[in-house]
Amino acid sequence: MNAITLSEIEAARLRIEGKVEPTATVPSASLSEIAGAPVFLKMEHRQTTGSFKLRGASNAVARLDANARRRGVVAASTGNHGRALAYAAKLEGVRAVICMSRLVPSNKIAEIRRLGADIRIVGDSQDDAQDEADRLVETDGLTMVPPFDNTDVIAGQGTLGLEMMEAVPAVKTVLVQLSGGGLAAGVAAAVKGLSPAIRVIGVSMQRGAAMKASLDAGRPMLVEEVPTLADSLGGGIGLANRFTFGMCRKLLDDVVLLTETEIAAGIRHAYAMEREIVEGAGAVGIAAILAGKVKLEGETIVLLSGRNIDMDLHRRIVGGDWVEGRGVA
Repeated sequence: MNAITLSEIEAARLRIEGKVEPTATVPSASLSEIAGAPVFLKMEHRQTTGSFKLRGASNAVARLDANARRRGVVAASTGNHGRALAYAAKLEGVRAVICMSRLVPSNKIAEIRRLGADIRIVGDSQDDAQDEADRLVETDGLTMVPPFDNTDVIAGQGTLGLEMMEAVPAVKTVLVQLSGGGLAAGVAAAVKGLSPAIRVIGVSMQRGAAMKASLDAGRPMLVEEVPTLADSLGGGIGLANRFTFGMCRKLLDDVVLLTETEIAAGIRHAYAMEREIVEGAGAVGIAAILAGKVKLEGETIVLLSGRNIDMDLHRRIVGGDWVEGRGVA
C-alpha cells in the first residue's frame, strides 16, 4: 500500500491554500519539437521560495499541535527544504532550526538566514546535518520536519500532481526530480491515483544518486555525497527510510541518470529557449529530453522544481565558461 492516499493529498491542498502559489503549466515549443511529442513545463521554480519544497513544509507546519508549535521545528536540508521550512514557520510564528552540511551553496544559506531561522552548519554530508537535527530533537524538544520521508511532506509535494492533471488531463508521462523521494512519491501517488496508466519517470544525477542505488539494491543504501550541479538532489534516503523508498519502488516506472555536462545543457536550454532561470536540479527533466534518455509518446509534463542557483555559476554555465571536470562552483 502507498504511505499516503489520493484523499490525503487532496486534504493537503486545502490545508496549504493561500500559503502556496498554484503554478502554471505551459507548453514548450522547443522541447516538443525535439521530443516529437507535446511537452509542457510545470513552472514550480516560480514558487514563492523558489522551489516545490514550500508545499510539503507548509502542510507539515499546518499539522503541528500547540505544544510542537511552542517548541519549534528542525530539519536537515540541502538548501531548498530549509528555506521552505523557514518561510512556513515564520508565517505561523514558529521557531525553525535548519541544519546543513558544508556542501550547501552559500546563496541558499544566506536566504535561510534572511528568513530568520537558526542555522547550524555541520559536517560534509546530509547525513552529518541529519545527526545534528536528531540531537536537537533530543536536547531541545524540537519537532523534526524531514525533507522527504514524512507523510505530511509527501502529501504536500503531491499537490503538484493534482495541478498537473488539471492542466493537462490527457498527460501520458511525467518527468519528476528524484532525490530522497518525497517529491517523486507524492507526484506519482497523485497522478497515478487519478490515472494509473500514466508513466512517472524519476530523473537524477549520476554523481551520488542515493535513491537509484537503493532501488537497484532492493534496500536503502549509503552513497557518498559529492558536489554536483544538481546540489538539491544530493544526500541519502536514510537507512531507516519508512515511506519514500517503498513508494518509489512501487510507483516509478523508470529512473534516468544524467552527467554534469547534460545537466548544464538543461540549464542553458531553460535560459536560452524558455527564458527561465532554473537550478541544476530543476533542469534535469529538460536535460533528460535533450540527452535523448527518455522516449516520449503523447503529452508529457516536465517539472521545473526550483530556481535557487548561484547566479555567478548560472552566468558561467549559460555563457559557456563552465566545463565539467573543473568543479561545479
